[in-house]
Amino acid sequence: MNMTNAEYNEFVRARAPGSPLGADLIRAFVVGGLICCLGQALKTLYTGPAGLDEETAATAVSMSLIFLSALTTGLNLYDKLARFAGAGTLVPITGFANAVVSPALEFKSEGFVPGTAAKMFTIAGPVIAFGLAASVVYGLILCLIG
Repeated sequence: MNMTNAEYNEFVRARAPGSPLGADLIRAFVVGGLICCLGQALKTLYTGPAGLDEETAATAVSMSLIFLSALTTGLNLYDKLARFAGAGTLVPITGFANAVVSPALEFKSEGFVPGTAAKMFTIAGPVIAFGLAASVVYGLILCLIG
């Protein structure tokens, strides 16, 4: 069967199941919002009963969310949540932690250095590189402007 790219795309589009866009959006919104609410609750806990100042509490919240994301990734719970919530789990800090831990777990059988350490940043590496490059560009623009 010889098909052009356009014919193949139409063939796939006709047979692919539709995505319930409304339900997907609601699940992503609710789960992403709950992750953010968890962060806010932790900050309230850290600034109130724990007695931390705002800056230290914000750092503690970041560390807590990274730890929880890495832990749930290791327990294979984050992937189940991501399948349910879709983009709602891409709240930057938790999604990034998941992107670092997932390949590290996947390639651990190849050894510590060639597996875990080398593959840990396969997904997150470009994000880090782009973030560094963008911060340099933004810094230079800021210096030039004022």
